[in-house]
Amino acid sequence: MSHGNRFLFRNGVVLPAADTPSVAAFLESHPGAYTTTRTHNNGTELLFWERHLDRLSNSFKLLLNHNPKLLSKTPGLKLSNRAMMWDSAIRSLVDDSMRKAMPFVVNERRFGEEMAITALLSGNSENLDLSEGGFDEGDTSEGLDLYLHVGRYVLPVFGLRENAARLAVVGRGRDFANAKYSDWVRLRKPLEKLRPPSVTELLLSNDGECILEGCLTNFFVVCRKNELPNLRSIEIQTAPLSDGVLPGVIRQVIIDICLKIGIPFREVAPSWSKRELWIEAFITNSLRILQHVETIQAPNDWNSFESNTWEEITWVEKRFEDCPGKITSLLQKAIMDEAAVEAFSVTSFHQR
Repeated sequence: MSHGNRFLFRNGVVLPAADTPSVAAFLESHPGAYTTTRTHNNGTELLFWERHLDRLSNSFKLLLNHNPKLLSKTPGLKLSNRAMMWDSAIRSLVDDSMRKAMPFVVNERRFGEEMAITALLSGNSENLDLSEGGFDEGDTSEGLDLYLHVGRYVLPVFGLRENAARLAVVGRGRDFANAKYSDWVRLRKPLEKLRPPSVTELLLSNDGECILEGCLTNFFVVCRKNELPNLRSIEIQTAPLSDGVLPGVIRQVIIDICLKIGIPFREVAPSWSKRELWIEAFITNSLRILQHVETIQAPNDWNSFESNTWEEITWVEKRFEDCPGKITSLLQKAIMDEAAVEAFSVTSFHQR
């Protein structure tokens, strides 16, 4: 049923597999829209759960309307595109699956462990036939499978230099970035040949100048505007959604926090040629939350990387001596404070 501390559920039923795959292997073999979060506070809470439900539903509807082949292995299947109906159906399906799965997970986990949870909505090739003509609203969830992949997650200690991210700019931005879909796991694999050994995350850019995001993360810099050492002399920059980046849950939390406490923030892709103005950098996703960056490297010649391996590329490096910096540390604390405000108790699924 599990492999180590990994479990896989389909519509709330634990699958009787001898080997539960890693989450990457699972996503590579199952098409669909997905979202990933984790537990917090000794496994008792889910981080930003309501935001993740909204993102899952939005990703599904975007794929349904613009690229439905990414939702199912079966070609030519049609789904109703009634958006309001899908919001309700998806929430019901996820709630039902979590209500069945989470008591099992809580019982199996070790005390003190946190768990990473990936929810994936995939077209059910056996039952999926929800065409516009013959659609019955009451049968919506019959056309979908809700998979839950649950695995042990070890939290890195924030603030330690050895836990800092080391980044490399290696490839072009993703297609259809406004939805989170599992096929991206397969599409990003060719970039791995360009990963230097010490690099922990790969960054994407269409031109080598404007940095968009990471393969698994959103990317931010704290940029100096002048020489004055105060809050108004800096701004935080991250690429706008219109440039083709994933609308990450933590990305939006950071935007909300900056607006709330008055940190200057601008949605603009950080420019590699202006890296001497960068005083801090960090990456975000719903597992790492916020991870400070120690180094970023990029090809000296942007056109050289497409047919080479990392050894054949001449790299230029940006290093951050203040790691983590003051703004990065302030945001880390603010995010966790917000997580407490939006806490969703795991026991809520026992009570529904």
